[in-house]
Amino acid sequence: MAKQNLYQQRGVSAQKEDVHRAIQNLDQGLYPHAFCKVYPDVLAGDDQWVNIMHADGAGTKSILAYLYWKETGDISVWKGIAQDAVVMNLDDLLCVGVYNNIIFNSTIDRNKNLIPGEVLQQIIDGTQAIFDQLKTFGVNISYLGGETADVGDVVRTIAVNGTMACRWPKDKIITNQKIQHGDVIVGLASFGKAHYETHYNSGIGSNGLTSARHDTLHKFYAQQYKESYNTSLPDDVVYIGGHKLTDSLAPGNELVNIGRMLLSPTRTYAPVIKKILENHFHLVHGLIHCSGGGQTKCMKYLPATFKVIKDNLFMPPPVFDIIRQNSGATLQEMYEVFNMGCRLEIFCKPADAKIMMDIAEEFGIQAQITGRVEAAERNQLIIKTAEGDLLY
Repeated sequence: MAKQNLYQQRGVSAQKEDVHRAIQNLDQGLYPHAFCKVYPDVLAGDDQWVNIMHADGAGTKSILAYLYWKETGDISVWKGIAQDAVVMNLDDLLCVGVYNNIIFNSTIDRNKNLIPGEVLQQIIDGTQAIFDQLKTFGVNISYLGGETADVGDVVRTIAVNGTMACRWPKDKIITNQKIQHGDVIVGLASFGKAHYETHYNSGIGSNGLTSARHDTLHKFYAQQYKESYNTSLPDDVVYIGGHKLTDSLAPGNELVNIGRMLLSPTRTYAPVIKKILENHFHLVHGLIHCSGGGQTKCMKYLPATFKVIKDNLFMPPPVFDIIRQNSGATLQEMYEVFNMGCRLEIFCKPADAKIMMDIAEEFGIQAQITGRVEAAERNQLIIKTAEGDLLY
């Protein structure tokens, strides 16, 4: 069965075509190519400032946390889910140039019969913990509470989401309008251990987790935890992998087991991007968070017709090899769904690339020129791999 059909049968879309059709008539804001919508400052009426609000969350990664917690009793995994929900908002805002003086409001929907107060406490404490850590880097986010609803008729286990908002100087916004022919792409690795991380990060992030969960984990989870999936799905797309969450990884691997690998908290690039924007704002032509859509994400934000050639991406870290081995997916599909080891892209002139890479590496994050931009008659993305060229 083709992988794309698996996504569709599970009710998932890598490109969210239906969503984009539904919102196509909405106001696109001041800068239609910017990574987030940017609006005039209606809060204070200052034409030199803008308002930005963004909502996102941990997605189905919370189901993996639920399974791991039930299987091992380790309740601390929920703190990672809190980080996922925060970072999926924050790192989107980074891509329009925002890195400070942000407010955050959480939204947690749970099935109270399965998710006790102790789990909520872990999520709330984990949210505050990442804000405390970010504050040490000058990234100030105020936690304004939120909504926690007991909606067992709506959610099977728990959904952890949030909203961030801010006012920001209009002349400090990254609009992606400066992306041009001749630019290079500086990619920041999603894996490894940044100086501000306590453990090795697998690089999985928070996208493609429905696929990662069902493709990697054993049918045991369908039999043991009916609440962890949509029971109306065909049996042949549910938990079709060969692993349990507690299966050990290679000796010496800091992640220890499959569960910890899949649950690696989403890395934030806020300390890196803050330093770049504070010191080299005018050198940055564009910023892309390789989230939903993986390595094809950049194509939605190009300000003109370009060919994007990615011919020096990182070798994908082991988490993606394990997912592919279990699913039988093609590389074409993998690069469209997962970040494949690179979750943030900086577009700049070739002469400025080293500045970006050096700052990333100051924080212990691997960085390299992963591609380039060329003028073209139609938008096209080419990803060069050892198995051949991928065309999108």
